[in-house]
Amino acid sequence: MIIGERLRELREQKKLPQREIENRSGLQRAYLSRVENGHTVPTIDTLEKWAKALEVPIYQIFYDGPEPPKASDLRPWKPRDETLWGSSVQDADYLKQLRRLLRKIDDPNRRLLLQMASRLARRAQKSAADEK
Repeated sequence: MIIGERLRELREQKKLPQREIENRSGLQRAYLSRVENGHTVPTIDTLEKWAKALEVPIYQIFYDGPEPPKASDLRPWKPRDETLWGSSVQDADYLKQLRRLLRKIDDPNRRLLLQMASRLARRAQKSAADEK
């Protein structure tokens, strides 16, 4: 859906000329024309003004139907677990210190440390799975 086409469609359904939308919204008619013709993308603030001028709820600009769309079945967003590593100031300080020290060693030793950390992480995951 192109937003300009939808705005024009709503305006024409209400049988309103651009001049009336200009008077109601405070938006310039040249700007209204540019949006309706797809040359400009309006901001949310502009869309709110436009919806008010058209006397429609803002969702109707994005949705063609008598009622708002139903909520999706997607899983709602959940905040991160604050107990995860990296969520505290102490973890940030530790990471800063680690970065400083990693800068001082050469690349082969960095790869060796990464390989060791990877093996330790796998071992920890396996022991956690065994405990369950």
